[in-house]
Amino acid sequence: MGYPDHRFDVNLSILFTELPLLERPAAAAAAGFTAVELWWPWIETPTPPQAELDALRRALDDAGTQLVGLNFYAGRLPGPDRGALSLPGAESDRFRANVEVASAFAAATGCRALNALYGNRVEGVDPAAQDELALENLALAARAAHGVGAVLLIEALNRPESPRYPLLSARSAVEVADKVNEATGLGNATFLLDLYHLSMNGEDLGQVIKAYAARTGHVQIADNPGRGAPGTGSLPLERLLDELADAGYAGMVGLEYKPGDRPSAESFGWLGS
Repeated sequence: MGYPDHRFDVNLSILFTELPLLERPAAAAAAGFTAVELWWPWIETPTPPQAELDALRRALDDAGTQLVGLNFYAGRLPGPDRGALSLPGAESDRFRANVEVASAFAAATGCRALNALYGNRVEGVDPAAQDELALENLALAARAAHGVGAVLLIEALNRPESPRYPLLSARSAVEVADKVNEATGLGNATFLLDLYHLSMNGEDLGQVIKAYAARTGHVQIADNPGRGAPGTGSLPLERLLDELADAGYAGMVGLEYKPGDRPSAESFGWLGS
């Protein structure tokens, strides 16, 4: 089948970061992409001014790019944080304040996938208490996503880069999605299958695909080692994406890799191979 048979979008929070945020959609379009995704762009605030939200929406529209994935507020990302929804106190409050804002932005842009990063374990806090808080906040997010026609994504990260993040396997992320669906009855909590993160954890990616392709709401890729573009590491990404397609996954594949020392626009040569 090969790469041309897959539908790729560009993550504008890791690619084209050499440009200001509002210039990135046009740069992605110039590189040949019609779809993009984002981590929450306003790291410092879960509730940016409406004028800033409107400016980003216009930039997406003017470039002719469709936003296909958006993170809820996740703390300092990039940085030390890996989400806010399981953190007691102010960060949990910030996540809840963000749910309505992010969902409204998804509705305004036609985005149909919202990613809720779970958050790190907090020293001195009972993990069971964090999990209880997480389920409450994830149910809130799932209901908000459902209200705008979106799925909620639950993502596993990798242990070397995120040692305090509790969802470190495909199974653990899917189990959380199951709990959210049971709590809400909506069935819109799905798995974000990131081949890079799972490979860093040593998972059998073929078995993950067989087990969870039907539960997958979105896919992200980067090569391993290095988190670079396909072909810079040793992951058989073309074969794995073909296996996903054969298993019935027909959604977007997010390019969430580092371009290295070159400009982002020069990191897509692998698409022509």
